[in-house]
Amino acid sequence: MADDRRLKVLSAIVTDYVRNREPVGSKALAERYRLGVSPATIRNDMAALEDEGYILQPHTSAGRVPTEKGYRLFVDQVARIKPLSAPERNAITALLEDAVDLEQVVARTVRALAQLTGQLAIVEYPSLKLAALQHLELVALSPTRLLLVIITDTGRVEQRTIAPGHPAAVPLQPEGPEAIGAPHLIDPVLLDRLRTRLNTALVGRRAAEAAPILASLAEQAPRDERPLLEAVAEALVEALSPDAEERLVVAGTANLARSTPDFASIGPLLDAIEEQVVLLRLLSSQQDLRREDGEGVRVSIGSENRDDALAEASVVTTVYGPRSGEVVAHLGVIGPTRMDYPATMAAVRAVALYLSRFLSPPESQDPAP
Repeated sequence: MADDRRLKVLSAIVTDYVRNREPVGSKALAERYRLGVSPATIRNDMAALEDEGYILQPHTSAGRVPTEKGYRLFVDQVARIKPLSAPERNAITALLEDAVDLEQVVARTVRALAQLTGQLAIVEYPSLKLAALQHLELVALSPTRLLLVIITDTGRVEQRTIAPGHPAAVPLQPEGPEAIGAPHLIDPVLLDRLRTRLNTALVGRRAAEAAPILASLAEQAPRDERPLLEAVAEALVEALSPDAEERLVVAGTANLARSTPDFASIGPLLDAIEEQVVLLRLLSSQQDLRREDGEGVRVSIGSENRDDALAEASVVTTVYGPRSGEVVAHLGVIGPTRMDYPATMAAVRAVALYLSRFLSPPESQDPAP
């Protein structure tokens, strides 16, 4: 639909319905919005919009409400991301500026996003698969137990314990049948040597590069180092594998519960939110479904989500990362299709920029939004 006047009428209907949750009539549009035409002309435009499926009349003698198709057109051709107000920017800064680690900043980010949008907010932790390794630490917890600590350039920390009796140690008894089942002692000299070797080889490398590097190290390692190296390598590759569990945090479920009148049945949606697998699948699938505007914010509406539980919901997401153009994870909100899209898109974009700045080296940080 290319008629600018009808787009203005549709925009007014969406704006009014989002604000008041009441079907919108031509008289109300003429009184509340400067459309520059008579109520009769507005009625004609509304009839055309209804014929084309952008609005509908929920019952006789009522005004009109937007359809999923109408919201889609509004987001694609009318909605523009509006800048955050000074109080909104200050609220984000106050929440995030003194965060000291990734756990804290993610927890604060998801709360800020829920507060700003009034929707359910989701923030995905930076993916281990996409991050670069910054440091590997090996700690002997006991003579027979080893802790592997993985730190990425995004600040994410993962830990793996190598269980007692694993061949990541020196056997107390000589090699041979009598050594089967014998306890093992971790050699501190070998452990220190391996720590240095792993950091030299892997720091700055992506997760996908780790396995072949570790295999090469194992081939070149002296015989006395090989059992310990192979055990550590196994744990590291498992932690960085494509099937490694991703993590996310959610806030604002109460906001969604307050939107109950906008859903025929909110139960399936709340059930889906409890399943992190569903949310992770939703975030990853958004790249194929959602429309991307010039600001990098994506919106999927209703049936575009391809999940029955989300058939009456809209999802607004974006990505973030430590450097310009680099993506390590998603964040976004879920709410009813009756959503203030320009304000929600602005909040999602701004929070992602702040989170990206937190992860970025000081010299590469972009100005705050």
